[in-house]
Amino acid sequence: MKTTAIAIIGFVVSCPVFTVTASADDVPSMVGTWVGENRTISDKKGLRVWKKTIHITEQVDRRFRGHFTYSAGTKKFFGVVYPDNVSFSWVASDSKGYNHGRILGNDSITACYVESGAEATAGCAELKRTSKEPLVKKPPE
Repeated sequence: MKTTAIAIIGFVVSCPVFTVTASADDVPSMVGTWVGENRTISDKKGLRVWKKTIHITEQVDRRFRGHFTYSAGTKKFFGVVYPDNVSFSWVASDSKGYNHGRILGNDSITACYVESGAEATAGCAELKRTSKEPLVKKPPE
């Protein structure tokens, strides 16, 4: 019995490790208008819930950009889809926090924002794609 267990462990340890990586052709499209409910919490503003609309207007391979409008104006952002083709992040040049998200399906994502410091806040939005805007392809820079 011990010999069999040792043989099995030896076989498993000696087997090459296979990793699965998605090709660039498999990168999901983020382009479109995404609408949902945003739920946040912070010391300054407490618990809040509001409708959020995000427009992702351009995507080249894993890189994308877009904008959304909120009470203080319009925020432009850019981001990436990670190699797992499920996770993504975006940032804005005039923001103190970060958005991290997950692709839940072809037309469903969740995006969570976190910011530390004096304006500390955290929140997530579950978003559904309501339209697919045309993909704009630009040559790599």
